[in-house]
Amino acid sequence: MPFTIEDLNYEKDSKERMPWEHYLEQYGQADPQVLGENLEIPYDQENRSFTLTFLGTVYHITYPDFQVSHEEDDRGFYPLEEMIYAKILTIRFLLNGMKSCGSGNFKTYREMPWGEVYLRQFDGRCIKRLAFTYGNRIGDFKAIMEHIHAKPVKYGDIAYEVAIYPGYQIRMILWEGDEEFPPSSQILFSDNFPVSFAAEDMAVMGDVIIGSLKAFLKVA
Repeated sequence: MPFTIEDLNYEKDSKERMPWEHYLEQYGQADPQVLGENLEIPYDQENRSFTLTFLGTVYHITYPDFQVSHEEDDRGFYPLEEMIYAKILTIRFLLNGMKSCGSGNFKTYREMPWGEVYLRQFDGRCIKRLAFTYGNRIGDFKAIMEHIHAKPVKYGDIAYEVAIYPGYQIRMILWEGDEEFPPSSQILFSDNFPVSFAAEDMAVMGDVIIGSLKAFLKVA
């Protein structure tokens, strides 16, 4: 039975260790060659490590202990080394994910097959957080997205597309607030996300990305 956001309980450090240890045990028991083949990512048998791109940075992840290091680039912040949520998300992706490319269509969280499951949590922790953090700071949002080499797309007042993992794209859209209307936002996912991710993964994913933006701004 898969873990849920309530099981993960990302708000409490004492609960973070429980799912991490659970997935680390599964990871250590898995066949790394099979995991690499499922995702079509390199696995170096000699160094016992995967090479995986996460939010545009190339990382090396050792097997079976999941030690993470990045290849030097200009981003200046490396969430897969710094954030336990990003590590849990990635170890789940290595265990459960498959290589996949979307059709070119994007969907809201609600439009996913299980979109109602964590919609309230996703709306509060991701959609509203994005809107009220950057809806009146369009310049900061633009600086962050340009810093991480995100692709501008034509939605809202400003929008960018990022790949969280190879083949899995996310579009972040902002409408600027004014005296009459509050700022608003939307997050769209390439339509292949259900191939590799469950509802709780995508809710945490939005949280990880938005949580990284502040750190990226400091080094932009």
